[in-house]
Amino acid sequence: MRRRNLRFVFVGAVLIVGAAGFFLFFMTIASKSNDPVSLMQTVGTVSGVLGAIGIAMMAIGLIGKKG
Repeated sequence: MRRRNLRFVFVGAVLIVGAAGFFLFFMTIASKSNDPVSLMQTVGTVSGVLGAIGIAMMAIGLIGKKG
């Protein structure tokens, strides 16, 4: 029987929510920037990486380990 690692699941969920919050927060700031397109490209990349790490951590936590 595999045991799920709920810590990984919770941290993954927090990372996904944090990535979405980060993206939405910077959408409000982008209009005041000198180069909003470049800013949102960078923010989108960072948010995407955080979201991907969160999804991977959730998957690893749900798969679990033997024991």
